[in-house]
Amino acid sequence: MDRPHASGSHHVVVLGAGYAGLAAAKRVAHRMLAARRDDVRVTLVNDNDRFVERVRLHQLAAGQHLRDLPLAHLLAGTGIELVVARLTAVDPTAQTVTFDKAPHTINYDTLVYALGSTASVPDYVAPNAFSVATRAEALRLRAHVGSTQPGDPLTVVGGGLTGIETAAELAEAHPGRQITLVTGAQTGSALSERGQRYVRKGLTRLGVRVHEHARVVDVSDSSRLVLANGYEIPAGTVVWAVGFAASPIARNAGLAVDERGRIVVDDSLRSVSHPDVFAAGDAAVLPERNGREPRMCCQTALPSGWRVADSIQAVLAGRDPKPIAPRYVWQNISLGRSDGLTQFVRSDDTPVEVVCGGRLSAYFKEVITQGTITMLRRAARV
Repeated sequence: MDRPHASGSHHVVVLGAGYAGLAAAKRVAHRMLAARRDDVRVTLVNDNDRFVERVRLHQLAAGQHLRDLPLAHLLAGTGIELVVARLTAVDPTAQTVTFDKAPHTINYDTLVYALGSTASVPDYVAPNAFSVATRAEALRLRAHVGSTQPGDPLTVVGGGLTGIETAAELAEAHPGRQITLVTGAQTGSALSERGQRYVRKGLTRLGVRVHEHARVVDVSDSSRLVLANGYEIPAGTVVWAVGFAASPIARNAGLAVDERGRIVVDDSLRSVSHPDVFAAGDAAVLPERNGREPRMCCQTALPSGWRVADSIQAVLAGRDPKPIAPRYVWQNISLGRSDGLTQFVRSDDTPVEVVCGGRLSAYFKEVITQGTITMLRRAARV
């Protein structure tokens, strides 16, 4: 069944209800309502009816309970239509999106592609590894760890923020278990030297063993992890936290994408190949600042969703959209529930030698994380 355009209307379809997609949908709807543009309607498409706090999935994997956030509640009063279905294809020529269930196909005039990302797991790792990139994966990891013996080892591969937080959370939840963090570079390589030292100290306090400059070349089974130098580490349960990958849907649709499948956009977040398509969050290759590509994270996704909405508003009003430039203030890393690191950064995300740690940082991150949901509840007005 194909849903046709309403006569004289402009249909904005947003794909994905993560941080970027939800922010974009709510802001577009609010701006159109404020402008009394009743000829513009907004549809939000997501594969489940709940908002997932992705920045807390390491907590979910460690056995903690996350709050229930129905999308219907977050969208109440906005006039946004929610379609809960799995996206299967985008046809930018016909301006349609296709799903696995009714209404099966929807036409759009403007498309916002905000499908986020998943873990980038190599083929040689996939059969024997877990991740915390999605709610389902985090729950699968939690169930698996719960089924193993307390003395069984657990290895987290990846020394970025996801790997650090996952290793710390699991170590705090399972004291006495042998937990190892393996990274091909330094632990927290994007941090300042002070930040890196603090993270290593925090992981050591939790009993996490750290192997730096150790590139993994094989995870042939669940009992061993093979490094490039030939050294083998007893692995047990392997959690892969190295990099992100985008959905193949954009590439399959013929949109201009990079090597990871992210949509290439201009400085207004508009697709360089299809001007009726915008992209935000992890699904977009955002403009560089001082030669640095913006991080794939919530701190990038949320503002990019707002900026996409601003660009769409400008286009619908017959104006050229303004360029966007992501600006950063800090990075927040949890080291369990009572410790953390706040790494202050320049506006282009380069770290400075100013950090805050301990309970204050853990509290600060919790305030920011809860505040993000508050902003999403009222994202239209920010």
